[in-house]
Amino acid sequence: MPYIPLEEHLPGITGLLEYRKDTAEPIRNLTQVLLRGPSTLSEAERELIATVVSNGNACRFCTNAHTAAADKLLGECDTTKAVKENISTAPVSEKMKSLLTIASQVQQSGKAVTEHSIQQAKQEGATDLEIHDTVLIAALFCLYNRYVDGLSTVTPTDPEFYHGLAMRIAKGYQRLPQGYDHLKKQ
Repeated sequence: MPYIPLEEHLPGITGLLEYRKDTAEPIRNLTQVLLRGPSTLSEAERELIATVVSNGNACRFCTNAHTAAADKLLGECDTTKAVKENISTAPVSEKMKSLLTIASQVQQSGKAVTEHSIQQAKQEGATDLEIHDTVLIAALFCLYNRYVDGLSTVTPTDPEFYHGLAMRIAKGYQRLPQGYDHLKKQ
C-alpha cells in the first residue's frame, strides 16, 4: 500500500508523476530525451540499461516495466532475461556489454565506475556521448527506483499490465494528452 494517497488506477511511477505534475514534467522530458531522443544507441539498448539498473536495485515495478519495453522493442524476450542473469554472456555486442557493466557500476555507486570500465567501453567502440548517456540513464533509473520503492507504490503482478505499459512506453515518455482516466476500471 502506498505511503501517500495515489490514484488507485495508476500503479508504480505513473501514480507518482500524476501526484506531482510540476516535478514530473522535467523528469519526463529528461527521460524522453535520453531514452527516445536521437542517439547512436537504439531505443532497445537504452531500455536494456534501464532494465539492468532497475533489476540491480530490485525495483520490481521498474524492472518489469522496462523489461517489457525492451522486449517489445527487440521483438523477443531472451535478451532481457540474459542481461539480468549475466551481462558477460548476454547476446548483445561487446560494446553493449561494456556499457551495461558501467550502468551496473553506477547502480551500485557513481564511485564504483572504474577507469578500466570506461577504457574497455572505448576499446569496444563506445563514444564519449554513449558513455555519458549510459551513466546518466543509469543514474536516472536509480532515482526512479528509489522514488517508486521509497513511496511503496503498487506493483502489479499480472504480466498483461506490463505488456500494455510497454506499448505506451515504446511510444515515448511524455504524459498522455488526455491523462489516464481511461485506465480506471469500469
